[in-house]
Amino acid sequence: MKKILFLLIAVMLSSGLFSQDLKKEKEAIKQVIQTAYVDGLQNEGDLEKIDSGIHPDFRLIGIGENNTMWSLPIDKWKEKTKKKKADGKFPRTGDKMVSVKFENIDITGNAAVAKIQFFVGTKLTYVDYISLYKFPNGWKMVNKIYYKFPEKK
Repeated sequence: MKKILFLLIAVMLSSGLFSQDLKKEKEAIKQVIQTAYVDGLQNEGDLEKIDSGIHPDFRLIGIGENNTMWSLPIDKWKEKTKKKKADGKFPRTGDKMVSVKFENIDITGNAAVAKIQFFVGTKLTYVDYISLYKFPNGWKMVNKIYYKFPEKK
């Protein structure tokens, strides 16, 4: 009986610690996405922030005409970002600011997926699915797929 009670207490304590660790990991993922993707890539064009949370082999994956898939490596996306910054399109302000709402973060070991709502101003524009891996130096975004809402006429 004492062994069962001890085992039950051990399981309860470890599950509490596990949920605290999971909460900590989810907060770390939110911070990476906010800093590297939302602030760095979308609102400020800050290459250091981008590099802080996006892996060099990151790919944005989409579907184009005739259901053909395309892939944009982060280095090409950063080139577009540099050009936008040079053209004065960063930092975004007012109703052009990007914000996100985290719908779900699912973590298994060192792999995670975050589902987020992507807003431009107050307009829900995309739902993003961002995959991340945890490396020795922290969580890094490794790819993204998305759904873009149709423009209302």
